[in-house]
Amino acid sequence: MAVKNGAKIIICPGFLFEPAVFKAQDIYKDVKLVILDGVPQDGSYKNFKTAENTYSIVYAEEQSGFLAGYAAVMDGYKKLGFMGGMAVPAVVRFGYGYVQGAEYAAKELGLKQGDIKIKYTYTGGFDPMPEYQTKAASWYQSGTEVIFSCAALVVNNVTAAAEAAGKNKYVIGVDVDQKDESKTVITSAMKNLRGTVTKALEEFYNGEFRGGKNDVLGAEVDALGLPDDFSRFKKFNKDDYKDIYEKIKGNDNGITDSIIKDTKDGKQVSIKDLQKSLKLVDLEEVK
Repeated sequence: MAVKNGAKIIICPGFLFEPAVFKAQDIYKDVKLVILDGVPQDGSYKNFKTAENTYSIVYAEEQSGFLAGYAAVMDGYKKLGFMGGMAVPAVVRFGYGYVQGAEYAAKELGLKQGDIKIKYTYTGGFDPMPEYQTKAASWYQSGTEVIFSCAALVVNNVTAAAEAAGKNKYVIGVDVDQKDESKTVITSAMKNLRGTVTKALEEFYNGEFRGGKNDVLGAEVDALGLPDDFSRFKKFNKDDYKDIYEKIKGNDNGITDSIIKDTKDGKQVSIKDLQKSLKLVDLEEVK
C-alpha cells in the first residue's frame, strides 16, 4: 500500500518485518527500506540478505538492560524479576544484560553470593493476558521487589500486579519511557527509536542512505539508556547513572565487551550458560 501511494522510503519497526523486507527489497528496488530491531531473513533464520536499498538497524539491548539491572541493585533492591515476551534476540539481550548489570552492582557493593536473587521467564507473548498478571502477582507475593517487564503491552499486567501487591513493589519498563503507565514504574530500559529514525530519514534526504548496512547501535552513539527522570529511585541518582553510562559508552576496562549477549561465536547462549558466569547473583529460570 505504501509503495502504491508513492512512498520513497518505508520504516519497518520490529523483527516481525524481517521476512517481508527480505522479499520486498528485491521487488521494490527503487524504494528505500529501513528495518528496526531486525535483519532481513527468509523466515527460516538461515538465509539473510540486506540489499542496497535496505538499511538494517538493531540495538545493543544488553547495554540498556545492564543499566536497568545495575540501577535497581544500586538503589537497594535485592529480589528482582525478568518477564520477557518471547526468547527473540532483542528480548534475550535485554534480559541477559539486566542480570549482568545486577551482578556488576552487587560486586561494587561488596555483596555476598546469593544476596541478589532474580526470577527469569519468557511469557510466550507480547499482548496482555490474565495468566501473565497472575504470574507477576505470585512473584510479588513471594518477595520479588522489582520486575523488568520486557514484553510490550504485558507491562499492563505487571503494573496491575504491582499496584495490587501494595507498597514497595515496582516495575521496569522497556523500549520507551513507560513511567506514565503506572506510578510503580521506576525506570525503563530504552532504545532511542525516535532519534534513530530521524537520523535515517535525514541521511536519506541528504543522499547518504546507508543501503546494504547492518548497524548495531549502542551507548557509543547514545542510542539507548534510561530516562532522565530519577525521582522514583530511593538512592540511585543522575550522577550515579552518568558514571556507569560513561563506563559503558567508553568500554572502560572492557566492561561493555564483557557483557554476555544472546550468541557467542555463532552459537546461542543459554540461560544455563549465563548462570555459570555469575558469581554473586542467584538466577532462577521459571517455566
